[in-house]
Amino acid sequence: MPPASRRSPKIGLVLGSGSARGWAHLGVLKALQEAGVRPDIVCGSSVGALIAAVYAAKEIDRFTDWILALDRRKIFQFMDFRWSGGILKGDRLMKSMQHYFGRTTIEECQLPFAAVSTDLYTGAEVWLRRGPLVDAVRASIALPGLFTPVATQGRWLVDGGLVNPVPVSVARALGADVVIAVDLNADIMRRRQALPVVDAEETAATPSSWLSRWHPLRFEKTAEEESLPAVAASTAQMPSVLDVGLNSINIMQMRISRSRLAGDPPEVLITPRLAHLGLLDFHRAEEAIEAGHHAALLQLPELANFY
Repeated sequence: MPPASRRSPKIGLVLGSGSARGWAHLGVLKALQEAGVRPDIVCGSSVGALIAAVYAAKEIDRFTDWILALDRRKIFQFMDFRWSGGILKGDRLMKSMQHYFGRTTIEECQLPFAAVSTDLYTGAEVWLRRGPLVDAVRASIALPGLFTPVATQGRWLVDGGLVNPVPVSVARALGADVVIAVDLNADIMRRRQALPVVDAEETAATPSSWLSRWHPLRFEKTAEEESLPAVAASTAQMPSVLDVGLNSINIMQMRISRSRLAGDPPEVLITPRLAHLGLLDFHRAEEAIEAGHHAALLQLPELANFY
Protein backbone atom coordinates (compact mmCIF):
# COMPACT_ATOMS: atom_id res chain seq x y z
CA MET A 1 0.00 0.00 0.00
CA PRO A 2 1.58 3.31 -1.05
CA PRO A 3 2.25 5.82 1.73
CA ALA A 4 -0.25 8.61 2.09
CA SER A 5 0.85 11.85 0.53
CA ARG A 6 1.80 14.58 2.98
CA ARG A 7 -0.72 17.42 3.16
CA SER A 8 0.71 20.87 2.59
CA PRO A 9 0.19 23.06 5.66
CA LYS A 10 -2.34 25.86 5.44
CA ILE A 11 -0.56 29.19 5.70
CA GLY A 12 -2.27 32.01 7.55
CA LEU A 13 -1.09 35.59 7.01
CA VAL A 14 -1.76 37.97 9.89
CA LEU A 15 -1.34 41.70 9.27
CA GLY A 16 -1.10 43.90 12.34
CA SER A 17 -2.30 47.39 13.18
CA GLY A 18 -0.11 50.47 12.84
CA SER A 19 -1.80 53.32 10.96
CA ALA A 20 0.44 54.70 8.14
CA ARG A 21 3.08 52.11 8.94
CA GLY A 22 0.63 49.62 7.47
CA TRP A 23 1.94 50.28 3.98
CA ALA A 24 4.84 48.03 5.07
CA HIS A 25 2.41 45.12 4.64
CA LEU A 26 2.58 45.72 0.89
CA GLY A 27 6.32 45.11 1.00
CA VAL A 28 5.77 41.89 2.95
CA LEU A 29 3.27 40.68 0.35
CA LYS A 30 5.73 41.51 -2.41
CA ALA A 31 8.41 39.40 -0.72
CA LEU A 32 5.97 36.50 -0.27
CA GLN A 33 5.02 36.65 -3.93
CA GLU A 34 8.67 36.66 -5.00
CA ALA A 35 9.32 33.61 -2.82
CA GLY A 36 6.30 31.77 -4.23
CA VAL A 37 4.52 31.76 -0.87
CA ARG A 38 0.75 32.00 -1.24
CA PRO A 39 -1.23 32.40 1.97
CA ASP A 40 -4.37 30.30 2.30
CA ILE A 41 -5.94 32.52 4.98
CA VAL A 42 -5.64 36.28 5.56
CA CYS A 43 -6.77 38.39 8.48
CA GLY A 44 -5.85 41.65 10.13
CA SER A 45 -6.55 44.44 12.56
CA SER A 46 -6.99 48.09 11.60
CA VAL A 47 -4.77 48.97 8.62
CA GLY A 48 -3.79 45.30 8.54
CA ALA A 49 -7.44 44.45 7.88
CA LEU A 50 -7.44 46.94 5.01
CA ILE A 51 -4.42 45.39 3.31
CA ALA A 52 -5.68 41.86 4.00
CA ALA A 53 -9.01 42.74 2.39
CA VAL A 54 -7.30 44.17 -0.69
CA TYR A 55 -5.27 40.97 -0.94
CA ALA A 56 -8.36 38.79 -0.55
CA ALA A 57 -10.06 40.83 -3.29
CA LYS A 58 -7.07 40.25 -5.64
CA GLU A 59 -6.46 43.99 -6.00
CA ILE A 60 -2.99 44.35 -4.45
CA ASP A 61 -1.22 45.57 -7.60
CA ARG A 62 -3.73 48.32 -8.37
CA PHE A 63 -3.92 49.34 -4.74
CA THR A 64 -0.13 49.56 -4.42
CA ASP A 65 0.06 51.84 -7.46
CA TRP A 66 -2.55 54.10 -5.87
CA ILE A 67 -0.76 54.19 -2.51
CA LEU A 68 2.58 55.09 -4.12
CA ALA A 69 0.92 58.06 -5.83
CA LEU A 70 -0.41 59.56 -2.58
CA ASP A 71 0.89 62.93 -1.50
CA ARG A 72 -0.27 65.33 1.21
CA ARG A 73 -2.70 67.11 -1.08
CA LYS A 74 -4.42 63.86 -2.05
CA ILE A 75 -4.52 62.70 1.56
CA PHE A 76 -6.18 65.96 2.60
CA GLN A 77 -8.96 65.33 0.08
CA PHE A 78 -10.02 62.26 2.08
CA MET A 79 -10.47 64.23 5.28
CA ASP A 80 -14.14 64.83 6.02
CA PHE A 81 -13.94 66.59 9.36
CA ARG A 82 -16.59 66.41 12.05
CA TRP A 83 -16.64 67.03 15.81
CA SER A 84 -18.66 64.17 17.26
CA GLY A 85 -17.39 60.62 17.62
CA GLY A 86 -14.08 61.37 15.89
CA ILE A 87 -12.19 63.92 13.83
CA LEU A 88 -13.01 62.16 10.55
CA LYS A 89 -16.19 60.51 9.29
CA GLY A 90 -14.22 58.26 6.95
CA ASP A 91 -16.89 58.35 4.21
CA ARG A 92 -14.56 59.82 1.59
CA LEU A 93 -11.90 57.23 2.26
CA MET A 94 -14.39 54.37 2.06
CA LYS A 95 -15.84 55.76 -1.16
CA SER A 96 -12.34 55.56 -2.63
CA MET A 97 -12.02 51.99 -1.38
CA GLN A 98 -15.09 51.07 -3.41
CA HIS A 99 -12.81 51.13 -6.48
CA TYR A 100 -11.06 48.05 -5.07
CA PHE A 101 -13.84 46.28 -3.17
CA GLY A 102 -17.03 47.37 -4.90
CA ARG A 103 -19.73 45.55 -2.96
CA THR A 104 -17.71 42.34 -2.80
CA THR A 105 -18.66 40.38 0.29
CA ILE A 106 -16.34 38.43 2.55
CA GLU A 107 -18.19 35.27 1.54
CA GLU A 108 -17.32 35.90 -2.13
CA CYS A 109 -13.57 36.12 -1.51
CA GLN A 110 -11.45 33.23 -2.78
CA LEU A 111 -9.49 33.22 0.49
CA PRO A 112 -10.89 32.97 4.02
CA PHE A 113 -10.74 36.50 5.47
CA ALA A 114 -11.48 38.11 8.81
CA ALA A 115 -11.16 41.62 10.19
CA VAL A 116 -10.93 42.33 13.91
CA SER A 117 -12.86 45.12 15.57
CA THR A 118 -13.74 46.12 19.14
CA ASP A 119 -17.11 46.67 20.79
CA LEU A 120 -16.79 50.18 22.21
CA TYR A 121 -19.00 49.60 25.24
CA THR A 122 -18.18 46.01 26.25
CA GLY A 123 -14.57 45.80 25.09
CA ALA A 124 -15.40 42.51 23.34
CA GLU A 125 -13.21 41.37 20.45
CA VAL A 126 -15.38 41.13 17.34
CA TRP A 127 -14.42 39.01 14.31
CA LEU A 128 -16.02 40.28 11.11
CA ARG A 129 -16.55 37.28 8.82
CA ARG A 130 -19.63 38.19 6.79
CA GLY A 131 -20.96 41.06 4.74
CA PRO A 132 -19.31 43.62 2.47
CA LEU A 133 -15.52 43.86 2.68
CA VAL A 134 -15.63 47.63 2.77
CA ASP A 135 -17.88 47.62 5.86
CA ALA A 136 -15.62 45.19 7.72
CA VAL A 137 -12.57 47.32 6.92
CA ARG A 138 -14.29 50.53 8.00
CA ALA A 139 -15.15 49.03 11.39
CA SER A 140 -11.64 47.66 11.90
CA ILE A 141 -9.86 50.97 11.15
CA ALA A 142 -12.07 53.14 13.38
CA LEU A 143 -9.20 54.43 15.53
CA PRO A 144 -10.75 56.19 18.55
CA GLY A 145 -10.56 59.95 18.29
CA LEU A 146 -9.58 59.87 14.62
CA PHE A 147 -12.39 57.98 12.87
CA THR A 148 -15.98 57.83 14.05
CA PRO A 149 -17.21 54.48 15.40
CA VAL A 150 -19.31 52.21 13.18
CA ALA A 151 -22.81 51.13 14.15
CA THR A 152 -23.63 47.53 13.24
CA GLN A 153 -25.98 44.93 14.68
CA GLY A 154 -26.70 47.02 17.75
CA ARG A 155 -23.02 47.66 18.49
CA TRP A 156 -20.64 50.57 18.15
CA LEU A 157 -17.40 49.17 16.73
CA VAL A 158 -13.94 50.74 16.87
CA ASP A 159 -10.39 49.79 15.91
CA GLY A 160 -9.48 46.12 16.30
CA GLY A 161 -5.98 47.01 17.43
CA LEU A 162 -7.35 47.93 20.86
CA VAL A 163 -7.85 44.27 21.76
CA ASN A 164 -5.88 42.18 19.24
CA PRO A 165 -3.28 44.20 17.29
CA VAL A 166 -1.70 41.11 15.65
CA PRO A 167 -4.56 38.58 15.51
CA VAL A 168 -2.71 35.26 15.36
CA SER A 169 -5.60 33.65 17.24
CA VAL A 170 -7.99 34.51 14.41
CA ALA A 171 -5.83 32.84 11.76
CA ARG A 172 -5.56 29.69 13.87
CA ALA A 173 -9.33 29.63 14.40
CA LEU A 174 -9.79 29.83 10.61
CA GLY A 175 -7.66 26.72 10.18
CA ALA A 176 -4.08 27.95 9.68
CA ASP A 177 -1.37 25.38 10.41
CA VAL A 178 1.48 27.83 9.94
CA VAL A 179 1.06 31.51 10.79
CA ILE A 180 3.12 34.34 9.33
CA ALA A 181 2.47 37.46 11.41
CA VAL A 182 3.55 41.04 10.80
CA ASP A 183 3.96 43.28 13.86
CA LEU A 184 4.34 46.94 12.90
CA ASN A 185 4.77 48.29 16.43
CA ALA A 186 7.73 46.25 17.64
CA ASP A 187 10.22 49.12 17.50
CA ILE A 188 8.08 52.24 17.87
CA MET A 189 9.63 53.20 21.20
CA ARG A 190 13.00 53.65 19.49
CA ARG A 191 11.70 56.85 17.98
CA ARG A 192 13.24 59.88 19.63
CA GLN A 193 12.05 63.34 18.78
CA ALA A 194 13.77 66.59 19.61
CA LEU A 195 11.63 68.92 21.70
CA PRO A 196 11.90 72.41 20.19
CA VAL A 197 12.08 75.45 22.46
CA VAL A 198 8.99 77.63 22.24
CA ASP A 199 8.40 81.07 23.69
CA ALA A 200 5.24 80.81 25.79
CA GLU A 201 4.06 84.37 25.09
CA GLU A 202 4.61 84.01 21.34
CA THR A 203 2.76 80.69 21.34
CA ALA A 204 -0.24 82.16 23.11
CA ALA A 205 -0.39 85.08 20.70
CA THR A 206 0.01 83.16 17.46
CA PRO A 207 -3.07 81.26 16.24
CA SER A 208 -1.03 79.14 13.86
CA SER A 209 1.07 77.94 16.80
CA TRP A 210 -1.76 76.65 18.97
CA LEU A 211 -3.61 75.34 15.93
CA SER A 212 -0.65 73.16 15.02
CA ARG A 213 -0.90 71.52 18.42
CA TRP A 214 -3.95 69.49 17.42
CA HIS A 215 -4.10 69.80 13.65
CA PRO A 216 -4.22 66.29 12.13
CA LEU A 217 -2.27 67.35 9.05
CA ARG A 218 0.89 68.22 10.96
CA PHE A 219 2.58 65.13 9.58
CA GLU A 220 6.16 65.91 10.58
CA LYS A 221 8.38 68.58 12.05
CA THR A 222 9.47 71.58 10.05
CA ALA A 223 13.08 72.03 8.93
CA GLU A 224 13.53 74.60 11.71
CA GLU A 225 12.25 72.13 14.33
CA GLU A 226 14.50 69.36 13.02
CA SER A 227 17.58 71.56 13.55
CA LEU A 228 16.83 72.25 17.21
CA PRO A 229 18.48 70.15 19.95
CA ALA A 230 16.58 68.13 22.52
CA VAL A 231 15.77 70.17 25.62
CA ALA A 232 13.98 69.81 28.92
CA ALA A 233 10.23 69.26 28.60
CA SER A 234 9.55 72.40 30.67
CA THR A 235 10.78 74.59 27.80
CA ALA A 236 9.57 72.41 24.93
CA GLN A 237 6.63 72.74 22.62
CA MET A 238 3.73 70.61 23.80
CA PRO A 239 2.91 67.58 21.60
CA SER A 240 -0.30 67.94 19.61
CA VAL A 241 -3.52 66.46 20.94
CA LEU A 242 -3.47 63.97 18.10
CA ASP A 243 0.14 62.99 18.81
CA VAL A 244 -0.68 62.36 22.47
CA GLY A 245 -3.77 60.31 21.69
CA LEU A 246 -2.37 58.20 18.85
CA ASN A 247 1.00 57.57 20.44
CA SER A 248 -0.72 56.52 23.66
CA ILE A 249 -2.81 54.04 21.67
CA ASN A 250 0.34 52.80 19.95
CA ILE A 251 2.06 52.17 23.29
CA MET A 252 -0.98 50.26 24.47
CA GLN A 253 -1.08 48.19 21.26
CA MET A 254 2.62 47.42 21.53
CA ARG A 255 2.17 46.11 25.08
CA ILE A 256 -0.89 44.06 24.14
CA SER A 257 0.92 42.64 21.11
CA ARG A 258 3.87 41.50 23.21
CA SER A 259 1.59 39.79 25.68
CA ARG A 260 -0.59 38.03 23.13
CA LEU A 261 2.29 36.99 20.89
CA ALA A 262 4.06 35.50 23.89
CA GLY A 263 0.98 33.40 24.67
CA ASP A 264 0.27 32.40 21.06
CA PRO A 265 3.44 32.92 19.01
CA PRO A 266 3.32 32.66 15.21
CA GLU A 267 5.65 30.30 13.39
CA VAL A 268 7.16 33.28 11.54
CA LEU A 269 7.16 36.82 12.97
CA ILE A 270 8.08 39.73 10.70
CA THR A 271 8.92 43.02 12.44
CA PRO A 272 9.76 45.85 10.02
CA ARG A 273 11.84 48.69 11.42
CA LEU A 274 9.37 51.57 11.20
CA ALA A 275 10.19 53.84 14.14
CA HIS A 276 11.22 56.61 11.73
CA LEU A 277 7.69 56.80 10.31
CA GLY A 278 4.94 58.81 11.97
CA LEU A 279 1.40 57.60 12.50
CA LEU A 280 0.06 59.89 9.78
CA ASP A 281 2.91 59.58 7.28
CA PHE A 282 0.62 58.05 4.67
CA HIS A 283 2.54 59.94 1.98
CA ARG A 284 5.75 57.97 2.73
CA ALA A 285 4.55 54.67 1.32
CA GLU A 286 7.74 53.90 -0.58
CA GLU A 287 9.82 53.89 2.63
CA ALA A 288 7.31 51.72 4.47
CA ILE A 289 7.04 49.22 1.62
CA GLU A 290 10.82 48.94 1.41
CA ALA A 291 11.05 48.30 5.17
CA GLY A 292 8.38 45.61 4.99
CA HIS A 293 10.03 43.91 2.02
CA HIS A 294 13.43 43.86 3.72
CA ALA A 295 12.07 42.51 7.00
CA ALA A 296 10.13 39.75 5.22
CA LEU A 297 13.16 38.61 3.24
CA LEU A 298 15.08 38.15 6.50
CA GLN A 299 12.42 35.91 8.02
CA LEU A 300 11.09 33.88 5.10
CA PRO A 301 13.80 31.19 5.35
CA GLU A 302 12.11 30.23 8.64
CA LEU A 303 9.16 28.90 6.62
CA ALA A 304 11.30 26.04 5.29
CA ASN A 305 11.14 24.47 8.75
CA PHE A 306 7.40 23.89 8.44
CA TYR A 307 7.14 22.20 5.02
